[in-house]
Amino acid sequence: MKNILMLAGDFVEDYEIMVPYQALEMVGMHVAVVCPGKKSGDTIKTAIHDFLGDQTYTEKPGHIFTLNADLSAITCEEYDGLYITGGRAPEYIRLDPTIIAVTRWFMQHNKPVAAICHGIQVLTAANVLQGRKLTAYPAVGPDISLAGGTYVALEPTEAMTDGNLVTSPAWPGNTAILQQFLKLLM
Repeated sequence: MKNILMLAGDFVEDYEIMVPYQALEMVGMHVAVVCPGKKSGDTIKTAIHDFLGDQTYTEKPGHIFTLNADLSAITCEEYDGLYITGGRAPEYIRLDPTIIAVTRWFMQHNKPVAAICHGIQVLTAANVLQGRKLTAYPAVGPDISLAGGTYVALEPTEAMTDGNLVTSPAWPGNTAILQQFLKLLM
């Protein structure tokens, strides 16, 4: 059984946590979901993002998700891959030194890493994108360039892999990012 570490926080995009969590568990992987400042058994709120004709996405309340691990108790060596969720959570979890250290560890050890939508903000803050090609929600594209990476515009349903890193622009790409992440894990 593979062990996956998933980084999340309040107002993570609902589909960007629920779908990968359930899909990875369904194929027999154990997914430990952590959030800075919270412990196993604590909950985080999710948000539902959708496009309804405005200039950007709308945000509505989503579900409550119960964390099943403590960030302070994890040891990176115990995990086979890292999954970074999107939504608004990356805006603030990237400020946590442990989140940055964990992200750097997985990238430096060439372990499989998946990041979706705004989850790429954690990668930019960790300064691990030099020379990498990846995608993200378009508003995160400039962050990728400033972090030394190359932003690739893809359709929301697509994903791409560059070495150990799999990225997708948004939740419609859940199928694509999960397929590519699983290939890296096998």
